[in-house]
Amino acid sequence: MSVLDAVDRRIVRQLQSNGRISNVDLAEGVGLSPAPCLRRVRSLEERGVIRGYSAQVDQSALGLPINVFVQVTLEKQVEHNLDDFESEVLRRPEVMECYLMTGDADYFLRVVVPDLPAYERFLKRHLTRMPAVANIRSSFALKQVLQRSELPL
Repeated sequence: MSVLDAVDRRIVRQLQSNGRISNVDLAEGVGLSPAPCLRRVRSLEERGVIRGYSAQVDQSALGLPINVFVQVTLEKQVEHNLDDFESEVLRRPEVMECYLMTGDADYFLRVVVPDLPAYERFLKRHLTRMPAVANIRSSFALKQVLQRSELPL
């Protein structure tokens, strides 16, 4: 695990809230001159602390208002079943997040779709056909109360 000093933490905090901030403004905000600030940002990127930059997009504005949380249980939790399932999940653009879990279900997915018929198609044509799937439990989000992208520092 990479150790971050106080300056690195200030840089990460600033970039989490505004990934498009100029290096000059970032440097000023964290108390550095631009050149050392840029070196630190590049170091954070190279060390994998900063994995990339992206726009936060309103999924409803793109016609994808439905969030479905899906618990998937496999027939057997053996390595080749896990690998095969994960390979299939990586191919599905509807799957926004996938976690290997402890507890009752083997996987927890967040799926986005435009409507219920689209989820039914995804379920029937893809999810039920994935390797070693034994059980699927779907829950539909009624309202998003909170979504954070900034990690607490």
